[in-house]
Amino acid sequence: MNCLLVTGGLGFIGSNFIRYLLDETDFAGTVVNFDALTYAAHPRNLDDVARRHPGRYRLVRGDLRDQACVERAFDEHGIDAVCHFAAESHVDRSIASPGDFIHTNVVGTYHLLEAARTRAGRIGRFHHVSTDEVFGELGAEGAFREDSPYRPNSPYAASKAAADHLVRAYRRTYGLPVTITNCSNNYGPHQFPEKLIPLMILRALEGQPLPVYGDGLHVRDWLHVRDHCRAVWEVLRRGRIGETYAIGGRCERTNLDVVRRICELADQMAPPLAGGRPRTSLIQFVADRPGHDRRYAMDPTRIETELGWRPDETFDSGLEKTVRWYLDNRDWVDSIRTGAYRSLEPPA
Repeated sequence: MNCLLVTGGLGFIGSNFIRYLLDETDFAGTVVNFDALTYAAHPRNLDDVARRHPGRYRLVRGDLRDQACVERAFDEHGIDAVCHFAAESHVDRSIASPGDFIHTNVVGTYHLLEAARTRAGRIGRFHHVSTDEVFGELGAEGAFREDSPYRPNSPYAASKAAADHLVRAYRRTYGLPVTITNCSNNYGPHQFPEKLIPLMILRALEGQPLPVYGDGLHVRDWLHVRDHCRAVWEVLRRGRIGETYAIGGRCERTNLDVVRRICELADQMAPPLAGGRPRTSLIQFVADRPGHDRRYAMDPTRIETELGWRPDETFDSGLEKTVRWYLDNRDWVDSIRTGAYRSLEPPA
């Protein structure tokens, strides 16, 4: 693996993965970051990484929906492995504008697969990063496994499910050396503040209302992004070709419990609200969103057994580090809030 193409590398998980790969592993090759710089990508997420690793990090501004652009990236940089993070990923946005999710998550994945297929023999590994949402809703017990049936309930989940099926089909039909991971909910630094944890952190710090869907008892299995990056790297370098690996943090929490814990940490780490009110007083229940799955959880036994991966962070340790990061990186937050980040130029 000499030249790894990482799609969506200026987004939340992709930027954390590139940072982990170049700063903390023995990977000795080059990373080519293929990113369209959509609203969820911050152009400066990897400034420090680019400075620390001159010559080993390259940025290609490109859109997966443009097949010619994808193929040029493969040929101009001599790509021999792929790690595919890029996706439209916010469920609420998929409900409002499903077409964007079909074009990027399904058609974009097809273009990437075609570029890899038509360079047969040169691509040693194609890793596709997916989500637990493809499996739909769990009951009160159990957890999703690699062989769980697909029952997506939102346009986002359906688009990722379609991409998963395409990746498997390219393995079976064309022999492409693929692996897939389906992960539980990620959180951590650099997450765009439309997702639950960063949104609640920033609103709690600023004393704004904290809107919680429905009764707040929807359950998610939370995974710190660095632990996810570690898992992806293990699968990318050692996972069995053709296999799928479920990645979960074994950290199930209700949304209400998550918001309450964020409030407690914000009360401890930030100036108090006026009158000394606890930030839990900011919680407001709002109408539930359409198709809101009640519970997800992942069973990571396969990756634990085969590859020896386990999360380093507990939910409490990971969430405390995350709140601290948003407190310590107000410039990043302010650039998102004002929209100034959209006019910034990333390092090449």
